[in-house]
Amino acid sequence: MVTLYITRHGETVWNTEKRMQGWLDSDLTEIRKRNALSLGKRLDEVELTAIYTSPSNRTKRTTELIQGVRDIPVYYDESLKEINMGEWEGKTLSSIKEMYPLELDAFWNTPHLYSPVGGETFEQTRKRAIKFLEYIKKKYKSGNILVVTHSVVIKCLFSIFKNTSIENLWDPPNIHDTSLTIVELNQDKYRIVLEGDLSHRETTNVNV
Repeated sequence: MVTLYITRHGETVWNTEKRMQGWLDSDLTEIRKRNALSLGKRLDEVELTAIYTSPSNRTKRTTELIQGVRDIPVYYDESLKEINMGEWEGKTLSSIKEMYPLELDAFWNTPHLYSPVGGETFEQTRKRAIKFLEYIKKKYKSGNILVVTHSVVIKCLFSIFKNTSIENLWDPPNIHDTSLTIVELNQDKYRIVLEGDLSHRETTNVNV
């Protein structure tokens, strides 16, 4: 059986500025670097077979902090990149609301009807998530796989695990930075063991 340990990258400067990132990037904040180190400490006792991460700098840096000095193979997978937000990338939510009010409303409230402005739909991102899972199922029969990715990709993964539609994409749980989700993968069956857990952030104090 394969067990997936899924986490979102640490909080970034653009997250604090309420800017859409998508395929663009910004640096991790100092406190969220500590959160990634705390998650790494939490996973110290887990014998990880491999780490799969989005090639974005914020996920790469989060991966480095979680991995520490452990010798674990790391693979960069394009399928794990955040949803492409096209013209919205780098812009603040307030400016997007001013320029594209209907599209932004659909993004948050009716994701199945969302039409991107030069980017991807949620369904296109979900197809990438399916592609990633199919690859893992073919390559591994057992092992513990750490997956470092982004909020929309994790939401799409949840929709696959729970067999729900894009319409329900934003249903709980919220995907906070460095939250931990654990899923057992057995052929086409998924069992969610832990969902969006943050206990390492509350109980572990690690210096950067």
